[in-house]
Amino acid sequence: MERKTIWKWFFVWDFEKEEQWLNEMAAQGWVLVGVGFCRYEFERCEPEKYIIRMQMYKGDKEYIQFIEDTGAEYIGKMVNWIYFRRDASLGAFDLFSDIDSKIEHLKKIGYMLLMVGIGNLLIGIVNSMGSNSRFGWVNLLCATLLMYGLGRIHGKIEALEKERTLRE
Repeated sequence: MERKTIWKWFFVWDFEKEEQWLNEMAAQGWVLVGVGFCRYEFERCEPEKYIIRMQMYKGDKEYIQFIEDTGAEYIGKMVNWIYFRRDASLGAFDLFSDIDSKIEHLKKIGYMLLMVGIGNLLIGIVNSMGSNSRFGWVNLLCATLLMYGLGRIHGKIEALEKERTLRE
């Protein structure tokens, strides 16, 4: 089987772009078979044979088994992100059944960004005040970037809430 590894970076708030790219790769005949930090392993497959989905979730065995019971295959986990693929001939494959489940997913991502952002902010402030002040700016820059990401997630939540209101 022909294999290849691609190293690529995605920000956590751009997870939809990551999933879209993985599905484009599958459409070109490269299905995801393994994940790591910024590392994606692919195997040659029939073009458009698979649908790839990903979700921020701790990935307990019961949930993974639940998704596998739908015909999906568990690919792997990277930090708190889990990856699945399913044969496209089985029909549509979504991990979120409605707008509320999408909003809850985004809230989990937002909470993680908030906690890591606050941690970086505090570390940056402490480092800026101490004798090792020349590196405090790194944490402050990370905190700024994470808060930007939190704003992006918040915007996605607002758009979904507006869509939910229009549907009611």
